[in-house]
Amino acid sequence: MAGGRTAFGGRPPNPAGGRPAGPAPAKAAVGRGTGVGRTGGGTRTGGAGRSAGGELTGYLREQATAFLRGLGLRGDSESDADPLLRGSARRIAGVLHTYAPLTEQGWAEPLRAELNWLSATLGREPQYAQRLTRLLEALRRLSLPGAPEPDPAAAGGSGPPALGAARAAALLERQLTLARTRAHSATLQATGSPRFHGLADAIAVLASEVPLTASGADPADAVLPPLAGQAYQRLADAAEALPLHRAADPYNAEAMRASLGAELTADLQDAPWHRVRVLLRLSRYAAEVPGAGAPDDPRLPEAAVLLQRHLEAAESAAAVAAAARTPRIAPATAYALGVLHADQRHEVEAARFAFSRLWDRPGPPVAQRPPEARGA
Repeated sequence: MAGGRTAFGGRPPNPAGGRPAGPAPAKAAVGRGTGVGRTGGGTRTGGAGRSAGGELTGYLREQATAFLRGLGLRGDSESDADPLLRGSARRIAGVLHTYAPLTEQGWAEPLRAELNWLSATLGREPQYAQRLTRLLEALRRLSLPGAPEPDPAAAGGSGPPALGAARAAALLERQLTLARTRAHSATLQATGSPRFHGLADAIAVLASEVPLTASGADPADAVLPPLAGQAYQRLADAAEALPLHRAADPYNAEAMRASLGAELTADLQDAPWHRVRVLLRLSRYAAEVPGAGAPDDPRLPEAAVLLQRHLEAAESAAAVAAAARTPRIAPATAYALGVLHADQRHEVEAARFAFSRLWDRPGPPVAQRPPEARGA
């Protein structure tokens, strides 16, 4: 970073230092076809004889155009623009990671870091909003007459009294609304910063120029499938390393008691599952590049849904645990939060159980793994 702008390997994308380019520059960049400099070259037509760099360049151009389209929409509707920005940012960063041997490291690594920063920044506000909605709905469900009682070993007693549930809801709403407001302010600050403008300029250049290594000239069918297969193999290895035999119980009381006893224990339990979710996403993005030939695993779409459920439940449980540490809360409020925490950890275990059942199905054969790409 120099003068607040990202260098991206010494390629300043906008010497004039103006505001980020909108959809019009993106359209012009795609219209150039072959691009400039050390790029993959050619339009994205697919078929035999394509180079690995050509296929990768075509995909990155599409994602860069989507990013710039989201940038142009942001002044009118953040709710429409931000998912587009986040999706394209994640895809560009993920593909640059998987196909790292094809791009210049000094250019790709800083760009990946900036894309990950933006994706995380834009994602916080909607995550807090979704978490609050989820927890308030869970409290209402648990407070209904005739609601099933939580496991006594996990939380003790019956469902939360109405007064305790109402106070717990008010506490969660206050804390998560404050967190959402702060995340919104952070997003506004980030998207108005020189750092964001530098990233937007770099993406505008990416729509026409992708700095490739010598490997980019090799045939796509010889280079891309082994790298995509490596991304899938990392996912398969991480999934097989999960404690699936323990998750084969739909209600893992041992894990529940550990999570209630120490939040750190719960975090350590959750981290390997969150890593599998990230690796699944990287494998899916790698397969989107034409000619990747990634293993066709029909389990992946359902696995992605289950791991997303797992993430949301785990983070919601952590938010409830944080609320329960508020000083001087009433016993009824603490009790309601305890029942809610147990409910969310039960959702975690349910997602793990469903994943273990899914992953028991046979997956596709994976070819011999290629040499490791550059680290994340």
